Amino acid sequence: MDLTVTKAAVDWFRQEWGCEAGDSIRFFVRYGGVSTVQDSFSMGIAKEQPIDVGITTVEDGITFYMEKDELWYMNGQGLTVDYLPATDEVDFRLT
Repeated sequence: MDLTVTKAAVDWFRQEWGCEAGDSIRFFVRYGGVSTVQDSFSMGIAKEQPIDVGITTVEDGITFYMEKDELWYMNGQGLTVDYLPATDEVDFRLT
């Protein structure tokens, strides 16, 4: 199970959220929303420090992660986080 954050997504977090080296971005499961990953659930994003990391990656000095208790969402697969300029959205895909 890997977490991949594309350069486009990292650049988006830098520009839109003001992220810089040393910051942490959490991807978390929330009830509701639209998702191609799990029915009735979607991904949320928060700028906060980790507590009990399940998976993580560091890109351009920014730590991206999911907590252990939310890894069920990925069904044992990897997660790729991308930014889609055409729709101005962060995109989550199981890989």
